[in-house]
Order: sequence, then structure tokens, then C-alpha cells
Amino acid sequence: MTDHGADLVIRAGAVHTLVPGQAPQRALAVRGDRITALSPDPDGLDHLLRPHTTVYDLPEATVLPAFDDTHTHLIYAALGAHDVPVHRAHDIPSFLELIRERAKTTPEGEWIRTTTNWQELNLAERRMPTAAELDLATDRHPVLVKRGGHNDVVNSYALRLAGITEDTPVPPGGVIGRDGRLNGRLIDNAMGLVERLVPAEDQAERIDGLRLATAQYAATGIGTVRDCAVGLEDYAVLLAAREAGALGIRVRALISALGMTSAAQVEDLLDAMEKWRYSADPWLRVWGVKFGLDGGLEAGATEEPYACDHAFSGTLIWEPDRLVEAVEAVVRRGWRVGTHAYGDRAVRTLLDVYERVLARNPGLPAGTLVMEHGGLGGPEQRARAVELGIPVTIQQPLLHDTAEVEEGFWGPERVARLFPARGWIDQGAQVSAGSDFPVGQFGAMRSVYGMITRQTVIGPKGPEHAITYDEALTLHTANAALLLGDQNLRGTLSPGRLADLTVWEQDPALCPSDALRDLNPLHTFVGGGPVTRSASS
Repeated sequence: MTDHGADLVIRAGAVHTLVPGQAPQRALAVRGDRITALSPDPDGLDHLLRPHTTVYDLPEATVLPAFDDTHTHLIYAALGAHDVPVHRAHDIPSFLELIRERAKTTPEGEWIRTTTNWQELNLAERRMPTAAELDLATDRHPVLVKRGGHNDVVNSYALRLAGITEDTPVPPGGVIGRDGRLNGRLIDNAMGLVERLVPAEDQAERIDGLRLATAQYAATGIGTVRDCAVGLEDYAVLLAAREAGALGIRVRALISALGMTSAAQVEDLLDAMEKWRYSADPWLRVWGVKFGLDGGLEAGATEEPYACDHAFSGTLIWEPDRLVEAVEAVVRRGWRVGTHAYGDRAVRTLLDVYERVLARNPGLPAGTLVMEHGGLGGPEQRARAVELGIPVTIQQPLLHDTAEVEEGFWGPERVARLFPARGWIDQGAQVSAGSDFPVGQFGAMRSVYGMITRQTVIGPKGPEHAITYDEALTLHTANAALLLGDQNLRGTLSPGRLADLTVWEQDPALCPSDALRDLNPLHTFVGGGPVTRSASS
């Protein structure tokens, strides 16, 4: 019998396995895609060395599991890889100039799209551009400016193509922006009026975008993403990217039911998903179905009126009885559900919906129903979620990047209560963490930094909700793997588990918090293989 030894051996200052009670190790060995051995002695695995073994001798380095981002939008990141990079603009003229430059090389009549990971308060004018301003960049191309997943701004050309006029009915759960006249703003369910007209990139371009985007996630220490809004066509592209070897990290997809309003529509979606039910690929598979109950920063459903408009308290996209029917359609087919609930009214309503689904469908597997965000979940709602067994995903980078925007809508007191990690943990919730890119910036230590400091772009918010470094690691590793159903394969470093790990030049636990925010690993390994960084990461 041939003794193949190890394919990879890492000697380090410390290998933090995150196995409860286990002291730091000094050496780790990998064969194939699995960890095969650990040793407290840096030379303790040298007997596994063979001529083919790759050795990393890093006596000052720290090894941790690779991180999961349990709520992000890889598809948006991949689409943005080729879009106009307006996140680099500092004011509206420079924003328009980037679009104008793209227009020079784009055939007339073809769509121009922008990246989505920008905030208007980072522009000198502290607002979004208007349709009229976008017309100044080009009136010969339809322009789609996206900000996050809930907001579009389009130019007049795009409004005309979509047939949107002053008389166009506003779709339920949506907003068509007007400032005396149409201003190009489309929110939530109104976005589809234009987005349905935008042709998809060809498959080769989309696969290349996924190659770039997954490398960018890996460069920050993330080895697995849970993409929370994947269309049917998007998943087909993910499958093609996997076949082409273009996925640098693992992907768990929530197939999007966003924009749907009835159980019948959801049943059609489930029929289309059936062919993916039994995939066991450890790199790519469907996690479940995504619903949206309320809006985002501008339309999250709150119990009390908005600070900026005392007649407005956000938007509930689904009528609760209909959402119960739609969620039941999913769970009765054996899939899981993740539902966006941001404001406290949405959190309360979602718990009502989930409680009814659980009562009408006894014996559902644990973790079938998940709350995405739970932004303003208070003590009573948190206790109720724990009692019902509802996991929650939180996204501190979202709060970090949007605190000033949100204070304009909700006021400082409510913004300080967003994503109460301390409360969720202390009340016994199954909680895991992510970024919600493109609204928040992804990055392993960027998220950890935010959760331990509660820092935002306008200073610390709600420091009483801070958690410890070790707790933050757990939310991105062991707890995340549990949410994804991978708890026996990933989340800690031990023999037999997948070799998903990160190598850091210094121990992040000893790093000053300001430096921790932008700390990236020396190496990220997924399945024992190093993930190539993109040039722009």
C-alpha cells in the first residue's frame, strides 16, 4: 500500500482550531481536500512530508478556519465586476463622468449599468443623482444605476423604454420616485419595471465575473458565501462557473422569490428548482428560497413612524396570510426558507408567520425557517425567535457603512439598536454573521471589527451590543456552518474536516481594532487549495 503522506503541511506560530477546549496547535497537514493531522509541535508532522508535499513554514503566522459570509450577494459582486465603478466617485460630477466615459465605448442604445456598493452620503452632495443628471452623462443609452438591492435610479431613456410615465400605477410594495416629476428613482417592487428590460451579460462574461468576485471574497478570508438572492438563471451560471473551475469559494444559494406575491408563483419556482434538489457538490448547492417581507434602509417596516416622515412607517411587501401560504409551499417540498425582515414591525410579523407555519407543519427539521437581518429585533422578539427555534443572520458591515443614511430615516436611537448581537447571544439564539454586500463591505475581519467595537462611519453606535472577538469568530465559523448544514464538515479545524482555512501574518486577536478592520490573510485555502487573489482585491 502506497503511503502518500501529506499534500500540504503548514507550520505556524498558532493553529486555532476553534474546537472547544483544544489548545492552539503548531502544525497542520492536508491530504486531498481534508485535514489529516494536527500537532502542538511545529515539526510534529514532518513524518508526513514527501517530495510532492507543499510546505508553508510560517513561525509567526496564525491559522484560523476560513470564514463564512452567511448573508451576502455574490451575484451582485460578480455582475459589478464589469460595471461602471461608481463606488469610486466622490461627487455627482465624477459619478456622471464615469458613466460618460463608459458611454464613449458603448454602442448607442445598449444598456450601461453601475456597481451597486456605494452610498449617496459618501458623495459631496449627499444624495442620489437624478434622471435629469444621468441624462447629462448620456441621452443615447439607457442607464441603470443600482444602490444595494432595494434602490435603482435610471435616466429618461430607460424610463421611456419601460413605458413609465406620471400615470404609471405604483406596484404594490414599490415606489416610483417623483420630485414634482419623475426623478428616475425606483424602490423595491418598482425596480422590475426597468430591470426586466436589461439584457443579461453573456455567459462567458458572467463566469469571468464570478472568477473575479470569488477571488476577492477569498482575499479577505471568506471561504464560503450564502448568496441570498439568486435567480434561476443566476444559478445556471453558477453551475457553469463551477464546471469551468471559476468558483474560488463555496456557494450556498437562496433562490429568489423576491417580487412574487402568491403561493402559485412560488410553486412554479419550486418546480424549476426540483432538478437541483439532490446535488451533493460541496462547492455549490441550493440552500433554499428567499423571501422579502419589508424594504431596506428606506422602507424597513417599523412599529413607530420614521424620524423624517411621521406619516410613514415603512413597507410590508407581503400580506401575512399570503406569506404563510407561500412559505408553506416551500417547506412542504422539503426546502428551507430565509426571509428578509429588517424593521421591528417586520420582525414581529415574520415571527407571526413562522409560528403559524410551524403549528400547521409539525416536525419541520430544525433550521428550516430563518430570519434574515432581524435588524430591530428587541428583547421580546428575540426571546420569541429563540422559543420558536428561528435562527437569525446579522450583518454588522451594513450598519457600519449606512449608519448615517439610516439615522436620517429612523433617528439615532433606533440605529443604535440595530443588529443587537450581544442580546441575541445572551438570549440563546442561533445567530450567524455576514456582510449584506453590496450594502455593507464584505471581509472576515471587517465584520469581526464591527461586532467587537460597534464602530460605524459616524462613530460607535450601541456599544452595549458589542460582543467578544472569540464570539465574533464563532458567528462566522461554527455557527455559520450549522446554519448552512455543514457543521460536520466545516467551521473548526480537525482531522476529517474540509481543509478550508486562513493564514494570517499576525494573530488577529492581538491586532489593534483600527488595524483589524482592514486586515486580510496571507493565504486562504478552500478544500486544501490556495485561492488565487484577483488583481483588484
